[in-house]
Amino acid sequence: MTGPRLSEKQSQGRDWEQVALRHLKRQGLRFVEANFSCKGGEIDLIMRDGDSLVFVEVRQRADRRHGGAAASITPAKIRRLVRAAQVYLLRFPKMPACRFDVVAIDGDQLEWLRNVIQP
Repeated sequence: MTGPRLSEKQSQGRDWEQVALRHLKRQGLRFVEANFSCKGGEIDLIMRDGDSLVFVEVRQRADRRHGGAAASITPAKIRRLVRAAQVYLLRFPKMPACRFDVVAIDGDQLEWLRNVIQP
């Protein structure tokens, strides 16, 4: 049995997440989980950077005409990311060090922004 079919937009989003994942792995991060979802929100990628957990939001835009990919992260989106991370962290008996990164893709330009979302 397969899961629900993804819309074209969701499928493209997953493709961009794979681009981001490959980039982060080349930078030495280790993959933990993709598309963690809970009632409060979703996290695109969860990675390890040394002993730290890294919650990664992947944003893609065709170009920077309207502010670009990173600028598209709204305060409401940040709240959903933080809520999802809080739920994810409940599985740990001791809170690990963690941070929020963004992989912003504008056209064919990828930028990895570390520790940019402050809960």
